[in-house]
This record gives sequence, C-alpha cells and structure tokens, in this order.
Amino acid sequence: MKHFIAALQFLTIIPLGKSAIYDPKGMIPFFPVAGLFIGCLLSIFDHVALKFWPEPVTAVLDVVFLVIVTAALHLDGLGDTADGLLGHRSIEKALMIMKDSRIGVMGLAAIGCTLAVKWGGVMNLNADRMLLLVIVPAYSRSAMIFGIRFLTYGRPEGGTGYDFFEERLKLSAFLGVPIPVLLSVFLGWRGILLNIAFAVIIVTILYYYKKRMGCITGDMLGAMTEVTEALLFLFVSI
Repeated sequence: MKHFIAALQFLTIIPLGKSAIYDPKGMIPFFPVAGLFIGCLLSIFDHVALKFWPEPVTAVLDVVFLVIVTAALHLDGLGDTADGLLGHRSIEKALMIMKDSRIGVMGLAAIGCTLAVKWGGVMNLNADRMLLLVIVPAYSRSAMIFGIRFLTYGRPEGGTGYDFFEERLKLSAFLGVPIPVLLSVFLGWRGILLNIAFAVIIVTILYYYKKRMGCITGDMLGAMTEVTEALLFLFVSI
C-alpha cells in the first residue's frame, strides 16, 4: 500500500497525507494502478461535467483536469523532449537542451498538438466512454515501465529519472500492466484493437528513442506518457 501511495504522490498532486517512503523501484509496478486511479477520478469528473456542459466543453475540461491532477509533470517532459529531439542536433546537444528549464517553440508546439489530439479523442468517445476514460490513463502510465526496462538512462551523472534506472527492472515490475489489459476485455473487439494500438505505439516510441538517442531520460518518459495517452484517446474515438 505504501508503494501505491508513493506512486500516486509522485505522479499526481492528490493530497494523501504525509509523504510515503521514497522507493523508486517499489513504486514502478504501481504506475498502472496509479493511472487507473487517475482514470477513475477523470471518469467521475466527466460524468458530473456532462450534466452541466455539452461534450466539446466537457472534453476540454477533462483534458484540463488531467493537466491539473498531474501538475503538468508529463507535459513538462514532453516540451523539453520536443525541444531537444526535434531537430538535427547531436545527442550531447539534445541532452543539454532537455536539461534547460526554458521551453522553446518546438516544445510549445508539441504540447499544443498533443493536448489538441487528446481533446479531439475525448470529445468523440461514445460507446464505453466511462471505461475508456478509466483505462487509457492506466495504459499511458504503463508505458513508462517499458521505457525504463528496455532503454538505458542517458544521464549517468544523475537526473530526474536516475533513481529508476539504478538496477535493471525485473519482470515483476510489469505486474500492474495486465490490469488495464484485463479491463479492456469488456470492450469486446475494440479492446483487442486497443491493445494492438498500445503495443504499436510503445514499440514505435522505443524504436525512435533508440535510433535517435540510444537512451532515455525522465523528460522522455514523460513525453512517452503524454503521447501514448493522446494517441490512444484518438484511436478509440474512431
């Protein structure tokens, strides 16, 4: 339970009392569960908001809710990653740019486009809306585990995500990933397609990171989360 609370405190601004023990390795398996918790809050918020506003407005509020509840943690990483990776820069230069707290044009564009895609996807959710709002955030937080497991950390001198890479993850770190997968069974054939889409997105991002940088950072993990969430919402709205 302490590791679950620690994961929530790390990924959200939800007030949960005194800070839990900081154990990066222990909290990683609970990232999908924390995402599921975020999704439940989002689904409840969406259900209430729909009683007052039309779907387009509610979709905007849903996206804002996700930004607020996560304190824009992943969006910050997305902006830094876009500034560093999108351009013909060396690996060293890209890492240096990502470490800069200032945001550039590419970062702003990436954040704006990702939020727009997420809004468009949420706005057009029809069947199984509540369930999809619950499990998509769980899938997107699961994405980070794959990044931590299959890529090496790009800042050996230390950085935001350094503690997650001190030791190679064991397969037990993936114990939370089957939770959204099992819940997707209630979506029928759409659930099968959702899992295929998730796998394709993860493999594509990891391949791009490997080819472009040969490593990963905390910012890139955040970008992975945001892009996965936006693309899954877009996909399930087809």
